[in-house]
Amino acid sequence: MSGSIESSPHDGARVLVVILSAVVAVVGSIIGSGALVGTPISQVADGALATDATAVAPGGPAFSIWTLIYLGFLALAIWQALPAHRTDPRQRRAGWWLAAAMILNAAWIACVQFEQLSLSVLTILALLAMLVVVFDILTNTKPSSRVEAIVVDATAFVYLGWVCVAVVANIAAALAAAEIDPFALGADTWAVLVLTVVAVVAVVLAVAGHGRFTVTAAIVWGLVWIAVARTTGDDGSTSQPAAIAALAAAALAIVATAIARLPRARSGEPTVTNP
Repeated sequence: MSGSIESSPHDGARVLVVILSAVVAVVGSIIGSGALVGTPISQVADGALATDATAVAPGGPAFSIWTLIYLGFLALAIWQALPAHRTDPRQRRAGWWLAAAMILNAAWIACVQFEQLSLSVLTILALLAMLVVVFDILTNTKPSSRVEAIVVDATAFVYLGWVCVAVVANIAAALAAAEIDPFALGADTWAVLVLTVVAVVAVVLAVAGHGRFTVTAAIVWGLVWIAVARTTGDDGSTSQPAAIAALAAAALAIVATAIARLPRARSGEPTVTNP
């Protein structure tokens, strides 16, 4: 049990850093995203990140997933600060990485608000790397309870799944803003290519994570809203190839996750610890 493990001064520092990182991420989103004050993300940099700016930009409602993620940040920060969890081995391994991922989220918002799109790409790639490390830690160890599975694992996995989609949208926005079309392939062709990459990433995560459905759910959420945006927008933002590629990638992610979960389902392993 985590309570029987000897406490270390590093535990207190980690707990505090995770709490402060969660607060910074949430407050930064309120200030920087235009939720209450400031300029909405979709309007900065001449609308480079608007839902109709590129062929892989998700529709507006897709971003409501951030509410779930930010609530998860706060719940996770509180949970890991409780005396019973401070010395938990999983939190010791994942806590610092989670803190870095939350800080990078706030940094990404700052980059966008200052219209530094190239820097925002580097920031979100670093964020993705942090979350992959967290994913590896959490999928190779079991949560001790249903609450931990929801508060810690599900929060991190939804965050990772959404960022997998956000990365390609961010890169596409930066290239479009700079009027760069690598190899002159055109928006539709690039949309299909990058959405294929997202599908491959989804399959890899499904296999590596033994079918963590929360990761897939977040990826599918983003992909479906890309498809919606490409079929319901004005003539300049629609793209049948992108919509089909997004839906195909979502379907592949779901199938891969279902197949990856089969061995555990057959063994009778409780699914509550496999969110």
